[in-house]
Amino acid sequence: MAMLQAPYTLKGLSLKNRIVMAPMCQYSVEAKDGIPNDWHFVHYVSRAVGGTGLIIIEMTDVDPDGRITDYDLGLWSDEHVPAFRKIVDGVHKQGSKIGIQIAHAGRKAEDANPPVGPSDLPVSADSKTPRALTTEEVKATISQFKDAARRAVEAGVDTIEIHGAHGYLIHQFHSPGINNREDEYGKDLSKFGVEIIQAMKSVMPEDMPLLMRISAVEYMDGGYGLDHSIEMAKKYKEAGIDMFHISSGGEAAPGEVKPANHPGYQVPFARAFKEALDVPIIAVGILENPYVAEATLANQDAELVAIGRGMLQDAYWSMHALEDVARQVEPPVQYKRAFRKHLLK
Repeated sequence: MAMLQAPYTLKGLSLKNRIVMAPMCQYSVEAKDGIPNDWHFVHYVSRAVGGTGLIIIEMTDVDPDGRITDYDLGLWSDEHVPAFRKIVDGVHKQGSKIGIQIAHAGRKAEDANPPVGPSDLPVSADSKTPRALTTEEVKATISQFKDAARRAVEAGVDTIEIHGAHGYLIHQFHSPGINNREDEYGKDLSKFGVEIIQAMKSVMPEDMPLLMRISAVEYMDGGYGLDHSIEMAKKYKEAGIDMFHISSGGEAAPGEVKPANHPGYQVPFARAFKEALDVPIIAVGILENPYVAEATLANQDAELVAIGRGMLQDAYWSMHALEDVARQVEPPVQYKRAFRKHLLK
């Protein structure tokens, strides 16, 4: 059996294969209200029709001013729940599992006036200067993450992913080059993320895994390296994270060190986390070649592989990948006549 087609179970989450649709913003909310619409429904359900094991809904924010743009999804109100439930139910009907990425953009909130962050350091000289959150506001933001998790559970998701990567708010707090606070959330760079994890776990079913996306390294000059992110992740694991989704960068424009741009360039980061933390890992980063994705799993660099742009190009990437690598595929009955009989399960 090819590893791509192998089932996988983590706590109460059972997947039919090892393929994950990475969360990717669609910037398609129509009324700036954060509520998903028909575009989002078709976008996600079509990838379930395409055979993806786990679909992660794009960055969904806990506050209207915590979005990258006003056209991003939100989960700051109970009014959002029915539209998300419709997507979840549609994905489930096609045999896939679905999670949601909960986040706050912090200083990267482009339409907020002003954006907020752990400190008043802007992303760049051309960016808005953020307002540093007060200690009380930090605690209120943690409660917002908790409330968003409760709503996600009410919508019926199978798992939740916390966005602690790509320069968004949690990343900003655990970055020594961005967080210059002097209160408790500056003295302990992991404290904000740890308390969010604990708050969200308190409203999640015990058998529902909590995932976290984290940037393994920063590319800005003076940015942190792998040792720092692993130390943060150890504390996040202790607080309750069940699986890490390993990416890199996103905190600011790259400095002298630039991210690589070859297939699987982030896989070594995934392996480093796996070895250091002894925890399940999702690898991501130019893995759309099915054989690169298969090798990542077969080499035991990660338990799951996340496909981003490849799934934007092809809603049926998963079926096509299994057709190529496993020489077996189980398409919806409506599509079976498009596949050679010897490829069908």
